[in-house]
Amino acid sequence: MTHRVMYETILLPYDGTEGADAVLDHACEIARWADATIHLLYVADTTRDSVTVIDGGVVDVLERKGERLLGAAADRLKSADIAHSTHIVQGNPAPTIVEYAEQSNLDLLVMPTHGREGVSRYLNGSVSEKVVRLSSRPVLTVRLQSNETLAFPYQRILIPTDGSEAAADAAAHTLSLAAALDATVHVLSVVDDSGLDENLRSVVSRRDPETEATAAIEAVVAEADTQGIDDPVQRVEHGSPTKQIREYVESNSIQAIGMGTTGRRGTDRILLGSVAENTVRSAPVPVLTLN
Repeated sequence: MTHRVMYETILLPYDGTEGADAVLDHACEIARWADATIHLLYVADTTRDSVTVIDGGVVDVLERKGERLLGAAADRLKSADIAHSTHIVQGNPAPTIVEYAEQSNLDLLVMPTHGREGVSRYLNGSVSEKVVRLSSRPVLTVRLQSNETLAFPYQRILIPTDGSEAAADAAAHTLSLAAALDATVHVLSVVDDSGLDENLRSVVSRRDPETEATAAIEAVVAEADTQGIDDPVQRVEHGSPTKQIREYVESNSIQAIGMGTTGRRGTDRILLGSVAENTVRSAPVPVLTLN
C-alpha cells in the first residue's frame, strides 16, 4: 500500500546544545527509514552582535561557530551513511528557519525545543513555538531534556482531535505516518470543562460537548479505515486539554503525538495554538504539528 506521507527532505536546525546530538540521532533514524536527505541549518542570529575583529580582519564569530558545529554534525551523519548538506544563513531565527524550509521545499522540520543561553540560544522554546505557528510544513519538535522518550519507529501514536478542519488535516497526515510505520493509533478528544466550578458543571449540559467529541473521534477513525488502520484506541476525557494529553501519553506509553495547531471556537475547544504550544513545551515525546 502506498501512503501519502513521504519525507524525502528533512530540515534540522542545529546549534550543538547539550542534548542536540540525541535529536540529531533521532532525525537520522527517521531519515534512514524514509531514505531522506537531512539539511543541517545554522542561523547566525542577526538580532545579536556577532561581528568582531581578529588579527586585523573582520570576522562573524557566529558564522565561524556555525561552521565548526555543522562540521561536527555532518561527520556524525557521514558516519551513519545519511545523505546530508550543511547551510549557514543569517537572519532572525524563527522566520529564517521557516523561510529556508519553504524556499527549499522541504518535507519535514525537526526542531529541538530548548537551547542553552549564549551565542547558540536561538533554538530555545520560544523560537520553536514560533516555527510551529509560522510553518506551513510539518514540524516535529523534540525537547532536549533527560525525560524525553525518543524511540523510532514509533509504535504508539496519539492523535488529539476536536473535529476542526485543522485537526482533520493533521490527523490524515499522522495516520499516513502511522500506517507506514504499522503503528497503533490512539485517538483522544478532550471536553475542556476545567474552568467550570461544580455548580456550573451541573447547569451546563455535557451531552453536546461529549457528542461532538465522540463525532470528532469517529471522523478520525473513519479516515484511519481508509488508510488501512484497524481498531484505533478511542478515548474521550474531561479537563484541561494539555494536562489530559500529557497524562494519556504517560499512562499509555505513547511514543509520538500528531496534532493540529488551530481548532474550533467555543467552550469545548482543544487545539488552539496555546494548547499545541503547551503540548510541544511539556510532552515527554516528540510532537508532530501541522497548521
